[in-house]
Amino acid sequence: MNLLTMEHLTKFYTERMLFQDAGFSINEGEKIGVIGINGTGKTTLLRIAAGLEEPDEGTVTMGNGLAVRYLAQNPYFEEGSTVLSCVMKGNSTPHNKWTLESEAKAMLTRLGIYEFGTEIEKLSGGQKKRVALASVLLSEADILILDEPTNHLDSSMAEWLEDYLNRFKGALLMVTHDRYFLDSVTNRIVEIDKGRIYSYQTNYLGFLELKAEREAIEQASERKRQSLLRTEIAWMQRGARARSTKQKAHIQRVEDLKERQAPVQDGRVEMESVSSRMGRTTVELEGLCKSYGEKKLVEDFSYIFLKNDRIGIIGPNGCGKSTLMKMIVGAAKPDSGEVVIGQTIKTGYFSQENEYMDESLKVIDYVREGAEIIRTPSGTVTASQMLERFLFPSNMHYTVIGRLSGGEKRRLYLLRVLMEAPNVLILDEPTNDLDIETLTILEDYLDGFDGIVIAVSHDRYFLDRVARRIFAFEGGGKITRYEGGYTDYRQEAQIRQSEKPQEDKDAALRPKPKQDRTERPKKLKFTYQEQRDYDTIEEVIASIEERISGLQQEIEASAHDYGKLNVLMADKEQAEGELEEKMERWMYLNDLAERIAAQSGQ
Repeated sequence: MNLLTMEHLTKFYTERMLFQDAGFSINEGEKIGVIGINGTGKTTLLRIAAGLEEPDEGTVTMGNGLAVRYLAQNPYFEEGSTVLSCVMKGNSTPHNKWTLESEAKAMLTRLGIYEFGTEIEKLSGGQKKRVALASVLLSEADILILDEPTNHLDSSMAEWLEDYLNRFKGALLMVTHDRYFLDSVTNRIVEIDKGRIYSYQTNYLGFLELKAEREAIEQASERKRQSLLRTEIAWMQRGARARSTKQKAHIQRVEDLKERQAPVQDGRVEMESVSSRMGRTTVELEGLCKSYGEKKLVEDFSYIFLKNDRIGIIGPNGCGKSTLMKMIVGAAKPDSGEVVIGQTIKTGYFSQENEYMDESLKVIDYVREGAEIIRTPSGTVTASQMLERFLFPSNMHYTVIGRLSGGEKRRLYLLRVLMEAPNVLILDEPTNDLDIETLTILEDYLDGFDGIVIAVSHDRYFLDRVARRIFAFEGGGKITRYEGGYTDYRQEAQIRQSEKPQEDKDAALRPKPKQDRTERPKKLKFTYQEQRDYDTIEEVIASIEERISGLQQEIEASAHDYGKLNVLMADKEQAEGELEEKMERWMYLNDLAERIAAQSGQ
């Protein structure tokens, strides 16, 4: 049954066209994910569906008596209201009159909000978003419209919400950039692309396949059009007379083929890996401790970051992840311990809050504050050219930042960070408000980034794609290391949890025994990548050593050819850097192998 229909939908935002004569509908039982590049109108489509915004042209028809609830990207509450009253407002019905308060408290607790009487203005932006989400989920709505519901949720909350929405009986329309979430929950994907709305009756994985097929068909049609056009033009150039009806038909056909628009290729965020040279000393954390009042965030944490480390940091909201990042960049001081930063380290900090972004600046001026030009592997690139690569066409360069969408501001902020050519990238929730295409290209960029990446993220897909080691905040300031990505971490954490002795039913009635301070040895094993590296690394090291030896011989033979000598010296320096990195990896793997062997022999 059809619940909502939009016909001949046209909408402009300032001078930008979002939709043109587009159609869209929501049917009973559909769970729809809306995707598209930031600034294409995803939030506008949701607001029109929710009745909060009118299209410039077109009609919106909704079934009689349908209840719709909308979760805004940045929700608004009346000042002076308490958390509990905000969640309960508008949700009371004859069916839940006596249970609503307890249901509201249970929902808030599940989303990490425990102070029900707190005034709403005292909460952070992320906490407000979770309060708004609780209110929407408690409603008896026929259609839920959710704008970025997973932003500000930790991994366990996102998994809980995933399960909740899978069990939800009504229709769902949402924008999210969490690809695992999108793939699990949706049964239809709607893509907004260059003013048109495309619908795919599948989840996210199926959408990727169907979109590739659609684009292949469009490109095949375009090749056929070009071939016909060449044939018709060649016929006319052979001197055909245009007096007969048949000849005039040929000419009209040529004009029609010329006027037919070719499919527009998607713009892509192009990012070549840019970084500064890194010396021997990187970033070293020694005995870090940090508390706020009685709450321990970090307790005696030490780690030396290796070149090309890829670290993912996870944990519940408020556990201290962002605080750890701020201590690394010097924005917060540890209570005790030390952060040592190497002289050649240049940090790029992509924070959650778009820090230092003056929204009165023009887009081009903001980027130029970072750098006028940067050097990439393929040559010099100007700030203006980088903006083009980041999907900011020339007509947007002199737009005031305040007029950009939230996602466009995040993309611009990311560009500014990368323009400064850091060799340590610290990313605090990088997946919030970035569209899926930008995330995909960012992940590809990080693959080739010659430096250290430290990322706090709740995006399970991003962590699986990027991280090679997980730091998990596990309460009381304890940070535990796990090898691999998010899925590896979950599997290992479940194994460790299952190995813990289970308390019997009468344990609470007996006096607690004195705590045994001796920790049970952790079960060690290679991850898939570590095993692969361990099997091949000695051959790789031997190969690099042979290359260095060969370069040294060429250097000695080219002592008087200064141009060639400079190139050879640079190649040798790069090879020596690779050798140093592989030797560090070899030492780590051999140490781990010895510990695994020792544990197996016990």
